[in-house]
Amino acid sequence: MRDSLLRSDRLRQIAADGAGLYVQSAIATTRWRIEADSLLQALRARPPCIVAFWHECLPSMPALWRFAARDPSLPSGHVLASRHRDGQLIGRTMRRFGIETVAGSTSRGGASGLRQLFKLLATGHPIGLTPDGPRGPRHRAAPGVAQLAARAGVPIFCAAAVTRAAITTHGWDRMRIPLPFSTGALVALPPLTIGRNDWQTALPLIESGLNAALERANALCR
Repeated sequence: MRDSLLRSDRLRQIAADGAGLYVQSAIATTRWRIEADSLLQALRARPPCIVAFWHECLPSMPALWRFAARDPSLPSGHVLASRHRDGQLIGRTMRRFGIETVAGSTSRGGASGLRQLFKLLATGHPIGLTPDGPRGPRHRAAPGVAQLAARAGVPIFCAAAVTRAAITTHGWDRMRIPLPFSTGALVALPPLTIGRNDWQTALPLIESGLNAALERANALCR
């Protein structure tokens, strides 16, 4: 009976709405330190771009849209979410921040999702991707993020958002759930531009950039 309850669509929707309210409150009550001028300027100028961040940062990354979306004419952001039930929960939570989801992944079975993201980039929408999602390995970038950037001809911003007070889960990604009334940091490095045929050589650069952004964000929170 318990398993049936957990599989209930209605209960999952209620859980997602509750998670969205919680994350919204945690982000709103956090004192943020921001080192992301180039990314915020790019979002407000409205050229398409990819915002990449490790899966563990996912609960805090809506802070980026909270700061960028003060301009009501900003095109809606989109993130790639797993077709699994957990991915759909994440999608419902993200919509509370004005972020839409596309079903798929950057690794297994993600071809159709990446095609949809390519179309969104072509029409000027910013895209958020977790290159090590949805199931790892942790801090290893799947090829999809570099392939998408190379094909679409758009820059990648390696970013991270963390809070000092957080609950770290025991999953593969060690996801960090922000706690309210904390200090947080949002960091984005200068953009990476990938040549159409250079996506393979770009993967180590993306991984090192994501690690550097996360390390800097953690330092700002200490």
